[in-house]
Amino acid sequence: MAVTDRLPQQPLQVDAVVVGMGPGGEEVAGRLADAGLDVVGVDERLVGGECPYWGCIPSKIMVRAAGLVAEAHRIPGTVGTAMVHPDWRPVARRLRAVTDEWDDKAAVDRFTTRGGRFVRGRGVLTAPGEVTVETPDGAEVVLRPRRAVVLAVGSEPAVPPVPGLSAVPYWTNRDVVEADRPPASLLVLGGGAVGLELGQALQRLGTAVTVVEAAPRLLGREEPEAGELLVRALTGDGLEVHTGTALTSVAYDGDRVTACCVRGERLAAERLLVSAGRRVDLARFGAGVLGVDDTAPALPVDARMRVLAPGVPGASGPRGPGPGVWAVGDVTGHGAFTHMAVYQADVAVRAILGRGGPRAEYHAVPRVTFTDPEVGAVGLTEAQARERGTAVRVGRADTAATDRGLTHGPGADGFVKLVADADAGTLAGGTVAGPYASEMLGALSVAVAARVPLAELRQTVWAFPTFHRAIGDALRQLA
Repeated sequence: MAVTDRLPQQPLQVDAVVVGMGPGGEEVAGRLADAGLDVVGVDERLVGGECPYWGCIPSKIMVRAAGLVAEAHRIPGTVGTAMVHPDWRPVARRLRAVTDEWDDKAAVDRFTTRGGRFVRGRGVLTAPGEVTVETPDGAEVVLRPRRAVVLAVGSEPAVPPVPGLSAVPYWTNRDVVEADRPPASLLVLGGGAVGLELGQALQRLGTAVTVVEAAPRLLGREEPEAGELLVRALTGDGLEVHTGTALTSVAYDGDRVTACCVRGERLAAERLLVSAGRRVDLARFGAGVLGVDDTAPALPVDARMRVLAPGVPGASGPRGPGPGVWAVGDVTGHGAFTHMAVYQADVAVRAILGRGGPRAEYHAVPRVTFTDPEVGAVGLTEAQARERGTAVRVGRADTAATDRGLTHGPGADGFVKLVADADAGTLAGGTVAGPYASEMLGALSVAVAARVPLAELRQTVWAFPTFHRAIGDALRQLA
C-alpha cells in the first residue's frame, strides 16, 4: 500500500529520501528515522528487498530441504538403510510462511513505527535534489529532501542476448521460489552461485537439471579448484553440467524449451532458469540527472558512500547547496550481497549524520555459495593476487583428510586454500570448500580484514577434531 494519505501538500519537503527499501535501504531509512530525521522510504516492490522474499532466505530453505534428502541418501553403508521420497509441498508451504506469502505489511509497519513514512512506487530522480514517485495508481508524489538522497535501488537478473530468449517464458530465481510445483526438468543458464544452489536443490527434490555455463568453469570468479569440486559433486547428484558451452538460440513450443549450443548439442527441458548474474539499470531511476553515465554498470561512490558525480553537491570539495546523494548496495558495484548493503548502510548513515568513523573498505569481502559442498571465500583469489603483482605464497589442505573428515564420512570432500602476501606477511585471501564452509569462513574473514600477521595465525590453537583445523594445516604449508 502507498502511504500517500499521510503526505501533505506537494512537493513535500523532508530531511531524507531513501529510494529502494531492500536490506541496505531499510537499514539507512530506519536508522535515520531513529535519529529523529523526517525520512521517506520509497520502493515499488516489497520492503526488505530481494533477500527475504526471493533470494537469500527462501533459497536457503530450499537448500536445507535438499540437504536433508542428500543426508538421508548417505545413510546406506554408514548407519543402516533409508527410503527417501522428496515432496515439494512442505517446502512450498514453508516458503509461503517465511515470506508471509510475499506480503511486506510487517516490514512496512516495522519502518513506520520507527517514525518513517513509506511510499509505494518507482522513485525517479527528476533533479539532484528531487525524487518523483510514480505510484501504482498513476499518481505522482514529489519529494524534496533537505539533507540526503540515498539510492539503494538494488539490481535485477541479467538476461543474456541469446537469440529467441525474448520469446521464451523463462524463469528467474523469483519464479523458482514462488512455484507451486517443481518442473520435471530444468535447464539452468549460468553456472554462478544462484543457478548452482537452485539447480542442485531442485535436482535433489526430484527435477532433472542441466546446467549450461558459457565460461570454461563453474564459479568463474572463485578459485578453479572450487569449480572442479562442484562439477564432481553436482554430477554425482545426477545433474548434467556443460561448461565452455555458449547457446546459439533457444525456442519454446508450448511444452518444452530447446536450447542449441555452439558445439551442436541440443538440450531440452520443461523450464528454463536464467541465472546469468545481476545488473543495475541506472537510467530507470534517473541517475543521468546527477551527471553520470546512466549506461554504466554502477554508480561511482567514495569511501563515505557519497556519489561521485558533477550534479551532486559536495561530491568533491566543500559541500555545496542542496542535499547530498549517497548510494549503498548493488548499485555501487561492490558485490550483490545483503551483508555488503548493510555494511555500506552503516557507513552512509554515519556520514549523513556527521558521525565520522571508519570508511568503507573492500579488501575482505566474504562471499558464500550454499551448494553441497559449500564454497566460501574472502579477499583475493590466487589469480587476482598475482594479477596485482603480489608476492604470492599458497597453502592448501584437504578437509576429507582431516580427522573430522574421517569421522564425518560421506560428504566430507573439500579443501582450504590460503593466499598469502609474502612481503606483507598477511593473508590476501582464502577459500574454504566443504561441509560448514560458510561458518569456517569467519576465521579467515577476521584474519584478512584485520591483516593478522601469519606468525600470529600459526600460533592459533585449533580445536580437535574439527574441519577448521584444516586452516592450521594450510598455514603450516605457507611456512
